[in-house]
Amino acid sequence: MPRGGLLDAARVTGLALLAAGTSCAAHAGTVSIAPAGLRAIGTIDPRFQSYNIEMVEVTGGRFWKPYPQAMRAWADKDRYSYRPPIDLGNTRLRKLAAALSPAYLRVSGTWANATFFADTESAPAAPPPGFNAVLSRAQWRGVVDFARAVDAEIVTSFAISPGSRDADGLWRPDQAQRLIDYTRSLGGHIAAAEFMNEPTLAATSGAPPGYDAKAYVRDVGIFREWMLRAAPQTLIVGPGSVGDSASTGASGLRTRDLLAASGAGVDRFSYHHYNTISPRCGGRDEPARALSEAWLARTDAALSTYKSLRDEFAPDKPIWLTETADAACGGNRWDKTFLDTFRYLDQLGRLARAGVQVVMHNTLAASDYGLLDEKTFRPRPNYWGALLWRRLMGTTVLDAGAAMASGLHVYAHCHPSKRGAVTVLAINISRSTARTIMMPLPAECYTLQAAGLKGATVQLNGKTLALTDGDGLPHLAGRTIEAGPVHLAPETITFLAIPGAANSACR
Repeated sequence: MPRGGLLDAARVTGLALLAAGTSCAAHAGTVSIAPAGLRAIGTIDPRFQSYNIEMVEVTGGRFWKPYPQAMRAWADKDRYSYRPPIDLGNTRLRKLAAALSPAYLRVSGTWANATFFADTESAPAAPPPGFNAVLSRAQWRGVVDFARAVDAEIVTSFAISPGSRDADGLWRPDQAQRLIDYTRSLGGHIAAAEFMNEPTLAATSGAPPGYDAKAYVRDVGIFREWMLRAAPQTLIVGPGSVGDSASTGASGLRTRDLLAASGAGVDRFSYHHYNTISPRCGGRDEPARALSEAWLARTDAALSTYKSLRDEFAPDKPIWLTETADAACGGNRWDKTFLDTFRYLDQLGRLARAGVQVVMHNTLAASDYGLLDEKTFRPRPNYWGALLWRRLMGTTVLDAGAAMASGLHVYAHCHPSKRGAVTVLAINISRSTARTIMMPLPAECYTLQAAGLKGATVQLNGKTLALTDGDGLPHLAGRTIEAGPVHLAPETITFLAIPGAANSACR
């Protein structure tokens, strides 16, 4: 997402952890859970938890620049830096991505709007007029091979820049057709496609000058007719907007105007959401806000805006959040630390409970919001949270109940592999107050905590999580606890897997 329009797109210090070796230990604020009686309130896509690899990562190019060591204000010249194409053949990257599967892999982003696909074995050194970057066959073959190796389904968007248009400015599908044809020739498949990335920010995202809602509606009509002929099994996803709000003062194009004549033509309704923008684009948020109720509730506010638009223009179409993280423009300084894991897992819990079918985190391994470090591909705290979600939270969503203690967020799903079993996710965002959950049955307790919230490491039940010497994943073992009170220390995240729940919705 570029800077333009981002100030309208986002309206919105870690203390040390209590020194209790493992998490389940201390005081007040009690909630009772009856796992056998938790009723099912919906289901999510098996690929609910997904991720982006930006097109500029695949081609190489100027992407969000890493933060300097010194804490200082950012100038425009600091925003981007060049990076070579991501190594999608890397063994560690593939192993860690496969552990999060099944998933959707979205290859898109602002840079995709003006990327030329060179459908020849020898790609040009520079893009043709009207494009800003070149995607080679070898690079796209790497995407298809990666997706196949890690059990990911490809989601993408297409070039819409001046180079993709005829003399009258109409969008032409020839570039998109070549990409789909080449994908098929490799034995691959594009599962879903958005016409373009973030049409609400078209003015700063590669579209022709003066691009407006009328032009978008016209182009999407061409796109849809072509898709139904060229790739009828590929889902049409859209609009992929960002930045709409309840106020009418936001700049850029409005989703309402984009959908007025095209909303019913999508198979999945998509939107993007970031809580804020990073300092690279002028953001000034403080980490002290990251555990506040207001900060975490921004997920709900964005969903409410887009759900109302979905209900009006594309009723009953499943909702996908196709790009999200804490802060646009590469992430906040704390997004690669344990502090952001609270937002990440709370967001998954909220959106699953609200019926959103797919959530695509930006990114898998680039910039500060990546699940993995972009240079080493080693897991960051959010990756460990993602891995526990994948292993413990199934596709049937349960009603965890409304009577919760202040600062304690509780979500519940059927366990993904154990019949009748329930998993409860309990997030204690309080910086000083312990909470207690009364459990009527024994459970397996998995608690994430850190010595410092803004640290790069995280502990599971008191043991630091890290890859083994052979790049293997560590054994993520729960701690068996008996029926009774489960004490949750401040600033901790706990999964409670209850194998004996015998919940009839989890059969």
